[in-house]
Amino acid sequence: MQKRSDNRRARGETTKLALMRAAEKLIAQRGVENVSIREIVEAAGQKNESALQYHFRNLRGLLHAIRTERSAMVQVKRAELLQVLLTETGKPSLQQLCSVMVEPTFQLARSDVEFRRYIKAFGHELALIETSPLKAVSNTGGGGQSGQQMGRLLREALPHLDEDDYRRRMEAAIMLCAASMYHHARQKNAFRGHQSELFLHSLLDALFGLLGAPVSPETLALKQGA
Repeated sequence: MQKRSDNRRARGETTKLALMRAAEKLIAQRGVENVSIREIVEAAGQKNESALQYHFRNLRGLLHAIRTERSAMVQVKRAELLQVLLTETGKPSLQQLCSVMVEPTFQLARSDVEFRRYIKAFGHELALIETSPLKAVSNTGGGGQSGQQMGRLLREALPHLDEDDYRRRMEAAIMLCAASMYHHARQKNAFRGHQSELFLHSLLDALFGLLGAPVSPETLALKQGA
């Protein structure tokens, strides 16, 4: 009886993963608004739409499961990189922290074609969100424990920013990274070779400049007049 239950559970997990990977592939090709549940089910090798409904209830549930799974992967990779960095230095520089912001997604996309499809399918979402991207990230756990740790380290590395300036800079940084990764993922030979290294380091330069730049007199005047 236990073996039968284990086999059923294993088949269920296989079906869930097949549906998630099929959805990523189709959405990367066409965009989420142009993909139907029936097409996802067929691409996953399932016979009817009840498979998706059984495991995810609806398309929204499926998309949530995909985002949750991929976010967890990023969190694990970021935790690994943070552990190495904090072992080497007790007080990371802003430049080092910028690298930890970008490298987890970049490394995963470089090593895993399916993760690249995920970036092509969903990478732009935080850049286009109508509400605060920082709040959106916070509402999903702040990127997990490693994301919260990153937030504390970044705040310490940016003492020249008050809370409002820090929030605005971080929101811009999130949108910059999301839009840049999405655009790069759609290029030929994305995440491979010399051009991908140039992309990565150019993005790091831009991120460092965005976060580390002093607050301008114009910004200060506007804040005082608010």
